[in-house]
Amino acid sequence: MIYSPYQKYQQAQAQTASKSKLLIMLYDGAIRFVKAGIEGIEERNYEKANNNLCKAQAIIHELISSLNFDYPISKELLTMYEYMLHCLIESNIRKNKEKAEEALEYIVDLRETWMQVTKMPGAVGEA
Repeated sequence: MIYSPYQKYQQAQAQTASKSKLLIMLYDGAIRFVKAGIEGIEERNYEKANNNLCKAQAIIHELISSLNFDYPISKELLTMYEYMLHCLIESNIRKNKEKAEEALEYIVDLRETWMQVTKMPGAVGEA
């Protein structure tokens, strides 16, 4: 159940966003959660690290489920997403931030790539 006006705003934003905007929102969430997970590791707050790295993993799983395999790029993205999941899981198990930082770099790069794609004329997924 949604209580705060901000939560209502976020829900409305997600429900009315174009496909490309939703994708960027997923990347933004993954970036935020990986950073918070890394922070948890640095603080030795392993509950915080676990919770946030698991949330980032859930977003990566959502990105995987949204792939359209009619396009050849989807197979490469699947491989990248699976590797990012591996990095996040290993980081969470070992409480070592290096693998999470590696995954974060990939997520940031992919987000920036999609940002450039959405700026192209006739971008796919725009409403």
